[in-house]
Amino acid sequence: MTFRLTRRAFTGGAAALLATPAVLRAAEPIKFRVSLDTAPSHPRNVAMVDFVAKVAKESKGEIVGEVFHSGQLFADLNVSKALLQGQVEVAAPGAWTLTGLVPDADMVQLPYFYGQKTEVTYKATDGKAGQHVNKELEGKLKTVVLGPWIDLGYQNWYATKTPLESFASFKGLKIRSPGGAGISWRIKFAGGIANTTAWPNVPLALSQGTFDAFVSTDESCNSAKLWEAGVKYCYADHQFMSQYVPMMSKIFTAKLTPAQTKMMLDLWQANIADYRKGSATSQANARGILEKNGVKFHDPSAEEAAATRKAMMADMPTLIKDAKLSPEIVSLVKDAVGSAA
Repeated sequence: MTFRLTRRAFTGGAAALLATPAVLRAAEPIKFRVSLDTAPSHPRNVAMVDFVAKVAKESKGEIVGEVFHSGQLFADLNVSKALLQGQVEVAAPGAWTLTGLVPDADMVQLPYFYGQKTEVTYKATDGKAGQHVNKELEGKLKTVVLGPWIDLGYQNWYATKTPLESFASFKGLKIRSPGGAGISWRIKFAGGIANTTAWPNVPLALSQGTFDAFVSTDESCNSAKLWEAGVKYCYADHQFMSQYVPMMSKIFTAKLTPAQTKMMLDLWQANIADYRKGSATSQANARGILEKNGVKFHDPSAEEAAATRKAMMADMPTLIKDAKLSPEIVSLVKDAVGSAA
């Protein structure tokens, strides 16, 4: 039997073949990338990996993400621009890296938070003050904030040669800051001399005596094994709770249905408490490791912290000016936590 290929059969078959890739494309998952500049073991990374897995499960594979660790895509200092331009879909930069774009992100530097419990920070960052900052970030970066911010941990003082037994210990010391006008103000307030050194260069700078002390967290010191660079003392005054702001690019959310976007926001809200517990556990474990490696901690009493906080409050106008904090954010923070000061 001879098979004859007619024009009609040909065009019909061709149309079906051309349609097939489109059908396959429609069935492909919506993909997103998460850019982080910390190591896989970092509590922020652990949280985001868990969140990505939960999104894939809840969406039944319709939304699939991948986490890029250790700055494989962007450093936190550069990821804001990447979000704006759609070069990455999700990121969670530290609030302190966002102050150049939105100065109000530095609100936790206000003395209200000095030496306070985490609940005091949450009253502001989870409340109207945080919502104010979120709206500013969403407007400038064309993003959607996923929800409550992820904790890194309390920022403290660390030193190599100078015992840190009181707030007066910092007078005359060269002190490295992680950045931001607020921390520089606090160093000057303590009588120190602010120094700027990139974090990767901190171990060598410490061993060479480039600076005498620095501001960081227990987990950061532990991950870098800074006792090997000479760190021997810590003044654990809990200057402020450092947090990361989780954001999605609007270029990415435009690909989602309203229900899918809501699903991601709801998942974040449902799990943020566990992510914060993970960070607290990580910091507690890190302190234990530092102590085992000879780092001596001084924990200021509640009275000592309150006295320092009161002194800082008297110089708060200087901080507000230096950090360019808006009257709105100062008022919102005061309303949220002023009674705790």
